Amino acid sequence: MGIESNILRYLLRDVYFITGTAYAGKSTMVRLLAERYDGVFCGENYHSCLEDAIDPQHQPALCYINENTDWQAFVSRTPEEYNQWIINCGKEAAGLEIALLLNYAAQGRKIFVDTNIPLDILHEIADPNHVLIMLSPQDTSVNRFFEREDAEKQFLYQVIMGCPEPEKVMANFRECLRVINSDANYKELENSGFRCLYRDDRRTVEETLTLVCETFGLERE
Repeated sequence: MGIESNILRYLLRDVYFITGTAYAGKSTMVRLLAERYDGVFCGENYHSCLEDAIDPQHQPALCYINENTDWQAFVSRTPEEYNQWIINCGKEAAGLEIALLLNYAAQGRKIFVDTNIPLDILHEIADPNHVLIMLSPQDTSVNRFFEREDAEKQFLYQVIMGCPEPEKVMANFRECLRVINSDANYKELENSGFRCLYRDDRRTVEETLTLVCETFGLERE
């Protein structure tokens, strides 16, 4: 049994979605919006709170991480395999995200989401004025992937460095990231019909936040 898209759109009318590429500022903007408007903050991978609910039959891509016992094989996958896994994770996570957002919506507060919900689903369930795509230069997430201090990225870095041929594995993993940030994927985001905001290091965080608020039609509070 599914819920019709018009019903979901109505129930999710107070949800504001930000998607796009890495290092574009999505997580920062979602956090600042939630603070400014006393809203619900749904940061990157917020759906992980439902980790105990998933199973390999229904969410094989999401379960891959939890059940994986060979991390060197994980970082050594071909770019095509890695890209397809990322796509499948987004599709599987969409159901988890929507379930959580329906629950949060009952609070009657604005909800700000760093989302991985695929574009076609966002077109069905979201007010188009409540979706923003934030984009960074295509090579940014490739070149700066391991600069962040979060545990997941540093763990993968250590796995790569522990491989028999770390330079070769690192080159392959960066190629995986390039495929995710390919021209085709970038243009799909740009031509999605949703508004886009490009990273500009000349802007301050506050200036970017102002642009995001204007894009969403949110008044300063």
